[in-house]
Amino acid sequence: MNALAATSRNFRRAARLLNLDSKLEKSLLIPFREIKVECTIPKDDGTLVSYVGFRVQHDNSRGPMKGGIRYHPEVDPDEVNALAQLMTWKTAVADIPYGGAKGGIGCNPKDLSKSELERLTRVFTQKIHDLIGVQTDVPAPDMGTNAQTMAWILDEYSKFHGHSPAIVTGKPIDLGGSLGREAATGRGVVYATKALLEEHGKSVKDLTFAIQGFGNVGSWAGRLLHEQGGKVVAVSDITGAVKNSNGLDIPSLLKHKEDTGSLKNFSGGDDMPAEHLLGQECDVLIPCALGGVLNRENAQDVRAKYIIEAANHPTDPDADEILSKNGVIVLPDIYANSGGVTVSYFEWVQNIQGFMWDEEKVNRELKKYMTRAFLNIKNMCQTHNCDLRMGAFTLGVNRVARATMLRGWEA
Repeated sequence: MNALAATSRNFRRAARLLNLDSKLEKSLLIPFREIKVECTIPKDDGTLVSYVGFRVQHDNSRGPMKGGIRYHPEVDPDEVNALAQLMTWKTAVADIPYGGAKGGIGCNPKDLSKSELERLTRVFTQKIHDLIGVQTDVPAPDMGTNAQTMAWILDEYSKFHGHSPAIVTGKPIDLGGSLGREAATGRGVVYATKALLEEHGKSVKDLTFAIQGFGNVGSWAGRLLHEQGGKVVAVSDITGAVKNSNGLDIPSLLKHKEDTGSLKNFSGGDDMPAEHLLGQECDVLIPCALGGVLNRENAQDVRAKYIIEAANHPTDPDADEILSKNGVIVLPDIYANSGGVTVSYFEWVQNIQGFMWDEEKVNRELKKYMTRAFLNIKNMCQTHNCDLRMGAFTLGVNRVARATMLRGWEA
């Protein structure tokens, strides 16, 4: 099942639990606006190449639309639609005043030089600058993009609209980025994990963890879990996988990856096939990579007791059913990985105020938002007698539906 079908199915289940009016349900599902643009740039050798860029603005009933821009070969309208919709529910679960959006360009950033990436980013910004805005739609980094990409968007947008630091989040500190933003998604994953474990009378320092994906989110989650006494027994990414049943030394592993560009041949662990990571013996499995990695074929192999969805849509609905039957508790993505958008909101607030927070305040506020959201999800679980995924979806969908109706949806 593709990401859009899966996301829409979860939404409809939540809508039934909430007894939403069928016309309102349909209205909430249809995106506010879909944008598709052609981006042609000269390559460094002088030849021209064209890419397709997308921006889906899903909902703005609770505030400006918010969502990342990803550069990846598999970017397509269905995926961007699904991720934009997920952002609508995610920002509502986090209770920050945003709606949902998502964007991307179908390209492989590894095949492009830095100057080519800059030209592509600037052309994309030129095509959409009049459809985004500080109070309209605020982009952020995602897969294949980073703080530098946001700096180019900020600069290009400002040529049309004047200096506008709040137009993007996740930008460099020197251009108004927030302290703590780089670690925010991974730190939020750890706060979410601790909230779930405490609910079950457990502690990070007593459990073992396996992390699929060791980019920004996975590496920060692993580092923070390690610092707090958790035993990370296996890690994988596109370069390979490594395991150690006694626990990996995460700072040393990060240094090894930085020096060699790979997880392979790390002296503090044993190499293993990356595809074995999801079935690794552990207490907590944290998928931090692409969507749909847990499916009907491999869900039965999961040996973890808890899954923390740090990636977007890592668990297919068919896998959800299998995991539920096996007693595996899944903490859903629209809550578990919301630390990034929450600190993006803090960055936007700081830019609008023109007053910067210290990192301690950022982390303190993030913990407060993540803890409060978990309690709200648990309340919805009790109200509707449902699992954590439906608890999160009913919480998010209900907030968006209420905002839509209060604004005069029937008018």
